[in-house]
Amino acid sequence: MVAMLDALAGAFRSLFSLRMLWLMVWPVLAAIVLWAVLAFVFWTPLQNAWLWLYEYLGIAQWMTGIEPAWIGAALQVILHLMLAVPLVMLTALVLTAIFGMDAMVKTVSEGFFPQLEKRHGGGVIGSTANAFIAVVVYLGLWIVTLPLWLLGPVGAVIPFITAGYLNQRLFRYDALAIHADAGELKALIEGNRGALWALGILLALVQFVPLLNFFAPVFTGLAFIHFCLGKLHERRGTQPLTA
Repeated sequence: MVAMLDALAGAFRSLFSLRMLWLMVWPVLAAIVLWAVLAFVFWTPLQNAWLWLYEYLGIAQWMTGIEPAWIGAALQVILHLMLAVPLVMLTALVLTAIFGMDAMVKTVSEGFFPQLEKRHGGGVIGSTANAFIAVVVYLGLWIVTLPLWLLGPVGAVIPFITAGYLNQRLFRYDALAIHADAGELKALIEGNRGALWALGILLALVQFVPLLNFFAPVFTGLAFIHFCLGKLHERRGTQPLTA
């Protein structure tokens, strides 16, 4: 728990630079624009997909029978948002992981771990494969668990668990790829699996809060970098800087 809190505090301190501020903004805006354009261009297929999802969730007939009609329309808007927000966040997280991790790792390592040796245990192929697995598994979990989202308190927890999986799977590899060797990278992931999951779920809470979710992708990446590099420092018997 202490390591996670230190990672969150370090991520917060690392946010305040022009490079990080710009990185906070453009992936989320790009994701919103991308999905807005896709919705406009493919409106009919998307509408058919919504209808299929309503049938899959078992609520299509129930929603059409709601009176007054505006309540049913409002519920459809809410469901649209429940489906759209994870897609936007997924896109923003992937963009951040692909285009921003090098800059974030550099910011954290230079500011907090300047003496940490770079052993380059990861590479482009490993990073690409890791991101592909993260996205495919997340989308599979998201689709399979959609009916459970309507089960009151149980359903309210599921989006955070699936987002927690995505967070820890998407960022843990790239956080260590430059500084850890192959053995360290594998050992640190396997030895901190529970903590990585907990950190991923904790950060998922930020991703579903309006306005804060603009900062969430970069904050998430920075938190995982701080956590993973801190664990690597600990493994090598050295201490990170505190400022």
